[in-house]
Amino acid sequence: MIITGKYPNLRLRRNRKTDWSRRLIRENELSANDLILPIFLTEGIRKKQSIKNMPDVYRYSIDNLSNIIDRALNNKIPMIALFPNTHTKLKDKKGSESLNENNLVCKAIKFIKKKYKNEIGIMCDVALDPYTSHGHDGILKKNQILNDETIKILIQQSILQAQLGCDVIAPSDMMDGRVGEIRKSLDKNNLKNTQILSYAVKYASSFYGPFRNAVGSKNLLKGDKKTYQMDFYNSKEAIREVALDIKEGADMVMVKPGLPYLDIIRLIKDNFKIPVFAYQVSGEYSLIQNGIKKGIIDNKSIIESLVSFKRSGANAIVTYFADKIANKI
Repeated sequence: MIITGKYPNLRLRRNRKTDWSRRLIRENELSANDLILPIFLTEGIRKKQSIKNMPDVYRYSIDNLSNIIDRALNNKIPMIALFPNTHTKLKDKKGSESLNENNLVCKAIKFIKKKYKNEIGIMCDVALDPYTSHGHDGILKKNQILNDETIKILIQQSILQAQLGCDVIAPSDMMDGRVGEIRKSLDKNNLKNTQILSYAVKYASSFYGPFRNAVGSKNLLKGDKKTYQMDFYNSKEAIREVALDIKEGADMVMVKPGLPYLDIIRLIKDNFKIPVFAYQVSGEYSLIQNGIKKGIIDNKSIIESLVSFKRSGANAIVTYFADKIANKI
């Protein structure tokens, strides 16, 4: 990098002296187009349930989705992401409820597509943890996650969601090879236009706790997920994960969590010409939102945190703040 000029001839503060000047030279912008809104689902009628450790985030029954989707559309948010809170009695060792065409996610897809057509994109998680009695993303046998056996179920889950109208299939399970198998199966079933957003870089993180409360898997989880989610000590491994998923047919890739992994977002963006999404996960959300409620930080910290994703190279951000700040940016 060559820097020409020196003080006093060069005064960088001159470009910062007014709001209009700062806007003219701004390097990154944040808009509603960059936001994806996660929505938690629950059974029942006219339900809006609070979630432990996630202030101002709720689970919604299917009939109550219109309010939040209407608000998202009014704020020009391009896509929502659906996550179910499956009743414990419907969970089993293989996550069989994931293949029920009348499960929460499937009913929500049908409701949204019937009412809104293609006005807003629908992203659906492909993983078994909301449906398994042990809280893992795959089939568990003798304390081992069975990779290939899990993929067979993920393929069926993907096809079901896509056939009902899901626009973006998002495998978050971190099984090896699942993107390629899902892509082949989607194409074989004439679902070639269904996009795949791979959670290619998903770390075994301590920031997921409130989300696991939201989907009801936290208290069920046996052990941890370190044998299939990435080790947070590693960065170069992320390049290998993304390279494999691109080769297998991923249209976009996700880095998760977000703020502790801005270096990974930049690393992926610099190494691959593919859309890179970031997930500002539940633990990050709760830390910021609780800080705001206690007066430790103010609301401007939300924008600051989201701009950091754009600055690091993210094309879009999954964030629980989406509907709170979309009309302010």
